[in-house]
Formats: sequence, C-alpha cells, structure tokens
Amino acid sequence: MVYVARCFDKELMSNHLTLNLVEGSVSFSFSPQAAQELKAALNELMQSLKAVAAKTSPGGKPSPQRPMEYRYTGEVFLEIFCNPNIWPTPFAAKVLLTIRDATIRLTTEAELTRVLEDINQYLEYAG
Repeated sequence: MVYVARCFDKELMSNHLTLNLVEGSVSFSFSPQAAQELKAALNELMQSLKAVAAKTSPGGKPSPQRPMEYRYTGEVFLEIFCNPNIWPTPFAAKVLLTIRDATIRLTTEAELTRVLEDINQYLEYAG
C-alpha cells in the first residue's frame, strides 16, 4: 500500500509541483511560468489526441500526429513524452515521465488527465 502525504501549505505548494502517479506521487520545485508552458504543451497534446480519435484518412487510418516532448531544467530535470498515435482516446493516454537530479532518476508512466489536473491545481495555488 502506498501512502501519499498531501501538503496544504500555500507557500510550499506555490513552489512545488506534485504529480500524482498511478502508485504514489512525486513533488519537486517548479515555477509557475514553467507550469504555464507545460499546460500549453499538454493542451496541444490533447488536441492531437482528439484529432487521432476523431479523424481517419480514406484508408481507415488516423492522420499521424507528432509526438509531444516537453523538457524543463531547474532544480531538477523534467521530461514528459507522449506519442498521440498509440492511444485510442485522450482519456486513455499516458505520458512517460522522467525526473532527475544529480542523485536520483525516476522514470514512470502517468495518466495524462491526472497530470493536467495536477498542473491546474498547482496553478490555482500559485496564482
């Protein structure tokens, strides 16, 4: 069983982004500006996923969409990758998440919709 500690201190929350994973969570220093950029990249990814789900070419295959790759370097390095062509709907999509610093590296999958919710919650507290 995984226990997730949640912090409701607004000052701490405004400096740290918490991403909820399938099992557990990870929290790290992240700026509101970077969160806005990540949100824009994820919204663009959602549009690509919707295009794949809704449109097909005359041969019955979806129009290929470019993969999304987001990178952030601050106290930690964050990379989020998703190939929209392999997911049937935006709600089924997962992203590959890599977070690392000088001493640790975490690579895992996260649900796209959950990451979007976490970013929105972070921006609400940071705003």
